[in-house]
Amino acid sequence: MRKLLIATVLAAGLPGVVSADPRQLLPGATLGDQVQFTSHGPVVIHVLTAPRPTGLWSLQPVLSNEAIPGTERLTAIEKRLSPGLTVAGVGGDLFNAQSGSPSGMLMRAGAIDHDPISTRSSIGVDAQGALHVDRVGLFGTWQGTGPRRTLNAVNDSASSNAVSLFTPAYGAATPPATGDVELVFPSFPAAAPNTELRAQVALVNQGGATPIPPQGAVLAARGTAGQKLLVEAPVGQTLKVRLILKPDWTGMVSALGGGPVLVRNGHAIFRANEAFTNPQLLPRAPRAAVGQLADGRIVIASVEGGVPGYSTGMTNFELAGAMVRLGAVTAAALGSGPQAAMAFDGQLVGRSADPAVADALLLGYAGVYAPEPLEPVLSPNGDGIAEKQSLAYRVVRSSDVSASLIGPDNVARYAFIGHVAPGTYPLDWPGTKPDGTPELEGTWRWLVNATDDLGRASTIERRFQLDLTLGFPKPFGGTLTIPRATARTVATFTLIHSATVTTRIETTSGVLLKMLDKRRLDPGQIAVGWDGIADSGALVYSGRYLAEVIATNEFGTVELASAFTVQRLLSPH
Repeated sequence: MRKLLIATVLAAGLPGVVSADPRQLLPGATLGDQVQFTSHGPVVIHVLTAPRPTGLWSLQPVLSNEAIPGTERLTAIEKRLSPGLTVAGVGGDLFNAQSGSPSGMLMRAGAIDHDPISTRSSIGVDAQGALHVDRVGLFGTWQGTGPRRTLNAVNDSASSNAVSLFTPAYGAATPPATGDVELVFPSFPAAAPNTELRAQVALVNQGGATPIPPQGAVLAARGTAGQKLLVEAPVGQTLKVRLILKPDWTGMVSALGGGPVLVRNGHAIFRANEAFTNPQLLPRAPRAAVGQLADGRIVIASVEGGVPGYSTGMTNFELAGAMVRLGAVTAAALGSGPQAAMAFDGQLVGRSADPAVADALLLGYAGVYAPEPLEPVLSPNGDGIAEKQSLAYRVVRSSDVSASLIGPDNVARYAFIGHVAPGTYPLDWPGTKPDGTPELEGTWRWLVNATDDLGRASTIERRFQLDLTLGFPKPFGGTLTIPRATARTVATFTLIHSATVTTRIETTSGVLLKMLDKRRLDPGQIAVGWDGIADSGALVYSGRYLAEVIATNEFGTVELASAFTVQRLLSPH
């Protein structure tokens, strides 16, 4: 249906937006695709909408490889998290291409893992699941035996005569730095903002590459700041560190860098005056954004770009307009370019390549998850197509589970009730009765309820059709030679039940070439004939094509296709 809508709009030369019906990813979370038709070409947007991030839901930045330097593929990050969460999201902040370090703010579990850029927006999430977009600055200090002195950076190399705090989030050791003076703290509090952090100096090192204790930290200084560190923080001295945020962001649980701000109070921001260059804002490119709707739901948008004829991308202001149309009252941009790709449960969405990112912004769900059934339409008729259904559910904590496969008559054919450990539990079902004959045709439901060891209840339902209406596709076994005077049968299908039948020809990539017929048919054989001429009147080229049949009746809609080969003869001279 989505392909037909797009083809209709393209053929008519109409501006506007075509939206496919959103599909359920998780309970309360959907993924929808939009195609905007503009004067500069189509733009494809993937829109992820999920509940307010509280309870079973979270919205959190995730650090690549659990270390500040380096990058990790977006799908690899999601797969790494899958034992504990079902996640979906996009790449996060812009990052340093050489080091892989995030550009701006990173806060996880209330601790600062990287300092913000005060001239750009940071994106925060508080304990009530509210999204905040503000320009946040870090005002850090350290104090030994002397006065309070400036602390310039967290988990980033500071400039000359400056001081940096390195926590275990940075990695195994500080970066090599000739001349650095580094204080080692075997034990150091979590780097929470707006509080005094105290720790005792155990070791003084110089030259960088100092191991960072797993529960500790390292304070590194250069130039004149290093001399002050040596004098005012000897071994055994208790140091006091403060990481003051302005605004203070009280109650913030997590945050990451981003920007510029796109939507404020429901209105698109044309010029945010943040520290971004015109080449970062003005070209049409792949882009990503996060926003919050008035009812608290989160919306994440991923815009594909750079592919003429498929998706040209958006400017930053066009992205702001798109977020307003999606209903966001607050929104901010995330990284642009390849890192704007979206993935769900370790699988990419759309045509984007799998990006290497420094961090990702992910929606996490801790309830029961069931992937979509392997076969949207099950047809156990012996033709070798869609003969067996594969179902499953996954829990990420120990849970009491009830799982049922329920037929059109509301009678369960499979039921399980019991306590299960975290993991994935599959069910393969043949779609047949004990005597081997097909089960009832119609809508089947895979229903799973779970209550985890924290007392949190969740449920998910997946549906599929059992439909024997159409089957047994057979190619004609030869090559369709064109041009020709009359149509030739390129495939046959068997219709078991009366249905409204559409026949057409497509390319192997799904582009519609010819609508052949649509009518109500009784059971019997369906022959698909074609003369090699597309709806445009053009003769097609040699290659592989698909003869497709779509049958609709009271049981639902089923589609089958059969491939065949076309040989186009050269015109005689």
